[in-house]
Amino acid sequence: MELRIGPVESGDHSEWVALFDGYAAFYKTDPAPARDTVWRWIMDPDEPFYAQIARDEAGRALGLVQYQLMHRSLSGGMVVYLSDLFTVPEARGLGVGRALIDHVRDFARARGYVSVRWLTHEGNLEARKLYDSYTPASGFILYAVTP
Repeated sequence: MELRIGPVESGDHSEWVALFDGYAAFYKTDPAPARDTVWRWIMDPDEPFYAQIARDEAGRALGLVQYQLMHRSLSGGMVVYLSDLFTVPEARGLGVGRALIDHVRDFARARGYVSVRWLTHEGNLEARKLYDSYTPASGFILYAVTP
């Protein structure tokens, strides 16, 4: 399958919503409170938040990736944090997720960033097969507390 990966543009709103909502549903999260804010981030050229859609030959949206820059104090540099990766269920196993990850890696490499990082749920076994093909899990454990 031939894929085209391109930036999310204003005319992509309905497709982006479908992908973003699918991503949120996968993680059993209500996307409504964040949807407008994230859309504004994507549309703001001064916001260092990036979003791309992968499309098949017919132009059908198959996947979404969203990422941003993150400071790394121990290196004194920046890395790319891949915050959201989603493919529609019927496109899983067809290389869409790998293409989106590689797209973000190309973004990082072209700008001299030394790392692309992301998190996933430990039970996301299907995705972890893909992720493990890049590198073993880091062993770090995420903690999130209410302020």
